[in-house]
Amino acid sequence: MAETDIVLQSFLRQASACNDLGSPFTARLCTLVAERLDDDTEVGGCILNWQGDPTGTRDALALRLAGSLHALVLSGLDSSLAAAYPPNTVDDETLWQACKAAFQRDEAFILERLRSAPQTNEVRRSAALLPGFLTIARLFGRPLVLSEVGASAGLNLQWDRYSYRLGEFTWGPESPVSLKPEWQGPPPPPAIIHVAERSGCDLNPLDPTSPEDRLRLMSYIWADQSDRLERTRHALEIAVENRLAVERSDAIEWLERRLATSRPGAVHVVYHTIAWQYLPEELKSLGEELIANAGSRATIDSPVARLQMEADGKPDGAAMTLQVWPDGEKHEIGRADFHGRWIKWKGWPGLL
Repeated sequence: MAETDIVLQSFLRQASACNDLGSPFTARLCTLVAERLDDDTEVGGCILNWQGDPTGTRDALALRLAGSLHALVLSGLDSSLAAAYPPNTVDDETLWQACKAAFQRDEAFILERLRSAPQTNEVRRSAALLPGFLTIARLFGRPLVLSEVGASAGLNLQWDRYSYRLGEFTWGPESPVSLKPEWQGPPPPPAIIHVAERSGCDLNPLDPTSPEDRLRLMSYIWADQSDRLERTRHALEIAVENRLAVERSDAIEWLERRLATSRPGAVHVVYHTIAWQYLPEELKSLGEELIANAGSRATIDSPVARLQMEADGKPDGAAMTLQVWPDGEKHEIGRADFHGRWIKWKGWPGLL
């Protein structure tokens, strides 16, 4: 059982992270919970006596609660709570009283939502992936076979259906999803990209055609970030149009199947964004071994690549890392904001 002060500290840490990532409203909400929550309600008691690890890298309790409340607002189930949410502006006392009332009025809904981990699918991370895919295409000159681990609703599995401006470099078709991160560094390498096949897995994949799954995904986007909400709606529409579906599967079992077969004439790219860190250490080791073994079997006609955007403990966003086989060369090709707001591009040695 988590100690109460550990729970409250987890909300304060999440508040700090939300401020850093451009959501002052969610930061306020988490701070109010840390300062004012008591066990007078079932919801309050559940949170303060949380069974497990409330921290952001484990149960992400603060995000579970924020998502639960936002789902009530987006679904229209609680108009009183919605009146205290963006785009409306209220003081802290009004916001807190609206939340307290929701804890009682919507108790069953919130308690049920608290039982499951947050699910996100940050579309802007595709802007960090694109220069990696361009690098792979430039290195090998072959079509890409895509395998995404932790794909959620698959929105970053369809990155080639968005338009991009990376500094002065533009790429992609006309699209309602237009990604324009703050870009530092040289332009990415120009290359012709053809996606021959795409597949993704998730323990609990979200179906873009399901109203409930769409609500779930949208609820974990912070309520004051209207641009993220709109971008995700458009990305979901594109996924529905293209009948995109993510396979329900354990990551290691799925990787074992995907990597068992070589793909002559194409480069098989395994990739993931802020997903690998959530695997237990034992499964991470198994996954690393599977990918390394596939790399050892790679040939110049059937190459393998691994593209990652993952936290590495450094304060400056996430590391963008690329490793390619058959030679196994590996480089950090850049760093990116966790939500893809900015990218610091280094590039692959020799392609600059």
